[in-house]
Amino acid sequence: MQTHNILIVEDEAVTRNTLVSLFEAEGYQVFSAEDGEEMHTILKNNEINLVVMDINLPGKNGLMLARELRDNKNMGLIFLTGRDNDVDRILGLEIGADDYLVKPFNPRELTIRARNLMNRTQTAPNEPVEAVSEYKFNGWVLDCDSRSLVSPQGEATRLPKSEYRALKLLLDNPGKILTREQLIKEMTGRELKPNDRTVDVTIRRLRKHFEALPDTPEIISTIHGEGYRFCGEIDE
Repeated sequence: MQTHNILIVEDEAVTRNTLVSLFEAEGYQVFSAEDGEEMHTILKNNEINLVVMDINLPGKNGLMLARELRDNKNMGLIFLTGRDNDVDRILGLEIGADDYLVKPFNPRELTIRARNLMNRTQTAPNEPVEAVSEYKFNGWVLDCDSRSLVSPQGEATRLPKSEYRALKLLLDNPGKILTREQLIKEMTGRELKPNDRTVDVTIRRLRKHFEALPDTPEIISTIHGEGYRFCGEIDE
């Protein structure tokens, strides 16, 4: 029996009720909200493991609300929306969403993605806490507790989930070529689709942090036709 709690944030009643019924049939406890105000009320009074949210909402839209949710590292976020364009998809993932599906959607695909995401973001009762709390490399620090990248000057920047997960995977595999398939699986839990530029945009955004300091050597190299590789120096 499932024990996770899911919150549906959708202003269209038919879609909202369909999603509630879909996840209840899977054994989840399901809450629903029409807008951001109702969402925050539910979050305040309940422990939610996953939010499935539309972008087009009355008042604050889903992109704005995602910024308010990203501080919770153990709560997953899936955008389920009719906005099918690369700009919204990439922006949603950069803001902190874990996945992005477009309506009309396949119910089975949604429930599988939701289950995989919750299994990945939730810590089992007997699972040890992540051993590595920070990575130090080339004067920089990746703080895993706050999901922040700290410059050699001590300036901290909180990374979106996608950037954090991509950088951490690279740091866990120094010198190893990681494919786009491996990176997007770690970043979003989904498979790489044709013409999907999410990984490339994420790596480009990560590089901008390092390139802001002229003396920083190359940290992430592109291996054309294969993927990306961490080429910095990790402090022991």
